Amino acid sequence: MAIFAQFIVGLVFGLGLLLSGMSNPEKVLSFLDLAAIRSGGWDPSLMLVMAGAVGVTFVGFRLVLRRQRPVLDDRFHLPPSQILDWRMGTGPAIFGIGWGLAGICPGPAFVALGYGSPAIALFVVAMFIGMAAARMLANRRPQLSAALAE
Repeated sequence: MAIFAQFIVGLVFGLGLLLSGMSNPEKVLSFLDLAAIRSGGWDPSLMLVMAGAVGVTFVGFRLVLRRQRPVLDDRFHLPPSQILDWRMGTGPAIFGIGWGLAGICPGPAFVALGYGSPAIALFVVAMFIGMAAARMLANRRPQLSAALAE
């Protein structure tokens, strides 16, 4: 049942990305190009999509976290700490830079794979390489800290 629910949620998310145009890098880049405001080529629709997503998430989290446990799991999987550290700033900064350069982020990239674009396929491969490198670096960090303390 859980895998079916995850499939349906992913399908709805992907459909939303397609309908909003967020799987189209040109649309994203036309939002990020603030110089286009003067020429009239700026596309503010991404701001509306983001505002809708933030609103739904804000209300959804408030409602869901009132429950004793999730519907399809035995417990909520929330971050163990609410302390902000360097990773909380660095990760989003790298994500934002990559999004600004490529015009696409992971969710829409998977949806856009259906277009058959070699550029999108290359992006997804590079994304997986970056995720693997980040995981290796994160796993080595405690070892490096211990070695430096000796």
